[in-house]
Amino acid sequence: MQITRRHMLSLAIATPAAAAFTPAAFAATPQVYANDGIAVDGSDVVAYFTQSQPVAGNPDITFDYMGATWQFSSIENRDLFAADPAAYAPQYGGYCAYAVSQGYTASTVPEAWSIVDDKLYLNYSRRIRRRWERDPEGYIAAGDANWPSVLAA
Repeated sequence: MQITRRHMLSLAIATPAAAAFTPAAFAATPQVYANDGIAVDGSDVVAYFTQSQPVAGNPDITFDYMGATWQFSSIENRDLFAADPAAYAPQYGGYCAYAVSQGYTASTVPEAWSIVDDKLYLNYSRRIRRRWERDPEGYIAAGDANWPSVLAA
């Protein structure tokens, strides 16, 4: 193949455009799983500890933390969270604990949750939670090793 000035010009124009689509050019994944700025699908994360179940938060009872708005079902739960967010916020920013252990992020659903050693872990689905619960300590060790570098992946 003969390289002409036209080929060189096309290559010179295409190279910067291609570089714009490299992974480094894309914004990193946010530190907290949120839709439209609402953390963990609007679930009251304190309720997992106090009521042992997922509870929908009230859009009028909120607290801003780590760049996201967290919703709570009661003022008491909001105040508990505000006093010690690290005690109640889900691990890995509310992303799927199993996915993080595997080196990527995924969304979560409120019904797929576990508390291990007083820490909340969320998962993509109940099926994935069952897989994660086969070896939570192993997946937590892998997730801890991957977090937060998976946000840049």
